[in-house]
Amino acid sequence: MTKPPSLQPLLLLFMFLLLSALTPPSSAEIKSLTIKSDTRPMILFEKFGFTHRGHVTIAVSSVSVAALSSAPQPESSRLGFFLLNEESLLQVLIEIQQNPSFCVLDSHYIFRLFTFRDLSPPPSASFNRSYPVSSPNEYSLFFANCAPDTSVSMDVRTEVYNLESDGSRDYLSAGQTQLPTLFTFFSLTYLVFLGFWIYTCYHNKRSVHRIHLLMGGLLLMKALNLICAAVDKHFIKVSGLPHGWDVLFYIFQFIRVVLLFTVIVLIGTGWSFLKPFLQDREKKVLMIVIPLQVLANLASVVIGETGPFIKDWVTWNQVFLLVDIICCCAIIFPIVWSIRSLRETSKTDGKAARNLSKLTLFRQFYIVVIGYLYFTRIVVFALRTIAAYKYQWVSNAAEETASLAFYMVMFYMFRPVEKNEYFVLDDEEEEAAEMALREEEFEL
Repeated sequence: MTKPPSLQPLLLLFMFLLLSALTPPSSAEIKSLTIKSDTRPMILFEKFGFTHRGHVTIAVSSVSVAALSSAPQPESSRLGFFLLNEESLLQVLIEIQQNPSFCVLDSHYIFRLFTFRDLSPPPSASFNRSYPVSSPNEYSLFFANCAPDTSVSMDVRTEVYNLESDGSRDYLSAGQTQLPTLFTFFSLTYLVFLGFWIYTCYHNKRSVHRIHLLMGGLLLMKALNLICAAVDKHFIKVSGLPHGWDVLFYIFQFIRVVLLFTVIVLIGTGWSFLKPFLQDREKKVLMIVIPLQVLANLASVVIGETGPFIKDWVTWNQVFLLVDIICCCAIIFPIVWSIRSLRETSKTDGKAARNLSKLTLFRQFYIVVIGYLYFTRIVVFALRTIAAYKYQWVSNAAEETASLAFYMVMFYMFRPVEKNEYFVLDDEEEEAAEMALREEEFEL
């Protein structure tokens, strides 16, 4: 038996809400977009956390509904916009299961805004109205098409915001209004970090390697990325539009992410510390990771700038997640290769103390990288999923705190000092080191 066609809208609805938890909300809360001959039964426009003084304004124009093939002209009341919170999603699903022909626009659990019956008559076929949202919650704005075999074309402009106590508009979701301050704090922290790193490199000139310059560049890109994020969110908060700062944000984010993965791979291979060159397999890792990061950042831009209303939004989400997982796995291999290579070398070169120090350092670095990837990919996602909508900023704070801790540990482990752990040679500990190497296999 085939699945009832009427279940498709709710399956799409559930999938959209699930995937929207995986990615941050789009960058502007005033959006103008065009729908062309769209046959989807459900279109998710955006997700927003309202306070008790929330408002949503929708303006549609140039509306046309076309019946496919020989289908009858649809009823205008079967197409319209509505708001739905996640608590009501289960109730709507139950309604659909009990009545397969049920239209979501008839549900008592949604906040119906308007249907196409409310449109002005042709040829203008437009509608413009603002609705107060007095019940605080996180709502998703949907368009529903309960008329089968029809396509819809229209221009849509949405505006969602909360009113402050002084009457000004806050276009950031209730759980994100703290983000400009949060990003500003962390950007200043990274600038101080960069100043300290420059000071350390300057006072240890003889121990500075090329990798240290890349690490300094990484700190600079991270600071600039956060500055742009702070300004971007500030302009969205006060005006609803990023005013071009989103472009700078994505540029610095791309450079920062590519530099981060490159630095991890180069440190993991021991480049510039242990050897001045990369082996073929290590070059292949970089040749794989960097193009994949280009693709991942492209997917991130599409997800962040267009929003879930585009037809391929789910596909871009899947691309982003898949590429991110591949890159996270790929950067682990060079560290494992270095550990295995050092284990083999320790059996023949007779420098037990140095090899023990190197092995310990690489194993610690391996654990730190795994911990960082686990926290930012799993724990942060869990926080974003389970946290109340008013506390969405907590997941951002946790992610930035974990990133700062990772940077500090990595930079401390591989800082330029006269007696770096890579070059420790203590004759008095040579015998103890040999015993440790024989007893400790340094298995991962």
